Amino acid sequence: MKIDTKNVNNNSSKFGELIEELSGSIVKNTHIDTELFEKYNVKRGLRNADHTGVLVGLTNIGDVVGYKKDDDGILKPIDGKLFYRGINIFDLVKGFQSEHFHGTGETTYLLLTGNLPNNTELSQFSEYLAQNRRIPENLKRSLMGVSGKNIMNVLARSVLVLYNFDKNAEDTSPEQVIKQSLGLIAKFPTIIAYAYHNYIHQFKDGTMSIRHPNPKLTTAENLLYMLKGSGNYTPLDADVLDLALVLHAEHGGGNNSTFTIRVTSSSGTDTYSSVAAAIASLKGPLHGGANLEVLKMMDYLKKKIYNWEDEDEISDLLLKILRKEAYKKDGKLYGIGHAVYTLSDPRAVLLKEKARELAKEKGMLKEFEFYERIEQLSIKAFMKYKGEKVNKTVCANVDFYSGFVYSMIGIPKEIYTPLFAMARMSGWTAHRIEELNFEQRRIIRPAYKNVLPPRKYIKMKDR
Repeated sequence: MKIDTKNVNNNSSKFGELIEELSGSIVKNTHIDTELFEKYNVKRGLRNADHTGVLVGLTNIGDVVGYKKDDDGILKPIDGKLFYRGINIFDLVKGFQSEHFHGTGETTYLLLTGNLPNNTELSQFSEYLAQNRRIPENLKRSLMGVSGKNIMNVLARSVLVLYNFDKNAEDTSPEQVIKQSLGLIAKFPTIIAYAYHNYIHQFKDGTMSIRHPNPKLTTAENLLYMLKGSGNYTPLDADVLDLALVLHAEHGGGNNSTFTIRVTSSSGTDTYSSVAAAIASLKGPLHGGANLEVLKMMDYLKKKIYNWEDEDEISDLLLKILRKEAYKKDGKLYGIGHAVYTLSDPRAVLLKEKARELAKEKGMLKEFEFYERIEQLSIKAFMKYKGEKVNKTVCANVDFYSGFVYSMIGIPKEIYTPLFAMARMSGWTAHRIEELNFEQRRIIRPAYKNVLPPRKYIKMKDR
């Protein structure tokens, strides 16, 4: 069949006008006045008027604490705390670091079971995950042949493909869900590594280097091995990556992607569909990818600031950014501020400690000190600019240092957000299991109030 390219081009122009017209109508008829949200006391973004989250559920898994309320209900800033199954993240991290082993396996076990494993339990659990890192050959060939420019999309697609290899994919019994969860947790690093190498081959004209997962390595070591090859990373690289995986494993039920997995799980859908939905949520730029924005901002600051030690010069530029006069002109200092944490983000505190150590090893201490200076002066600039306008205290969040850490390790930017998903799988699946096992489980169904008055149908001839 011969295609009339002239008509195709004409149709493209015609349909382009149609899409433009439809877009205008859609935008006009989906607008809702802000006053109506206030009139009906709508909790936009599931946020209360004081910016705290609306309580929509209960959990035993994680807790995020960034403030406390006094007797008058006023929020008071405090140093941030993060708990995994009731254990303070500082105690968890310092515990496995003091015993010189990687904490990703222990953390996954803790989040899923609610218990800290003993030596035998941790050994068996880690061996099970290591033995399940390989992916089906059909999926492997698919990743090698047809990939995509965004690895988060490839990751979501691969999860849905794995559904087809599970004879009990629709089984939501506790035994099957935990088996499915562990299988996905084990395979995420492999999928990410293969998808990245194919991305480099297809879109960057690079050499495709495919390595089988090594069951003798820890999760962090194995990912670095699959990405970079043996001998191309240091023990400290693996230690810091392991820490980052632990710090990103869980963050309470209120974050967008965890809420997504709970919403989809409440409907009774399968594990693979629920996880793919969570990945889609995390892919959104308002949720995942913040560390990439920090890197871009820091690259800008490095170029614009002549003297990295001149606090006045730095502060002046930061204030211009806040006033929407510089950089993206959106008034944002990326990596500064958090929805819950006020005085400090415990994840940032712990990662910063290792970031300094890693910077010394990589000969990048001057750059680390620049980050540290930007962190301190950004908080001061924010308070100077907005202190009189809003009653809010800000701190550096984990994203402020995580991108810098990943860059020092040599992790490609294309997998920063997939790495986040890989870490968060432990928390996601723990929340899914919890949601499925409530005694009086109900599908999550929020309410929306219609504010459009009734209208009459108009016959075609009268329109």
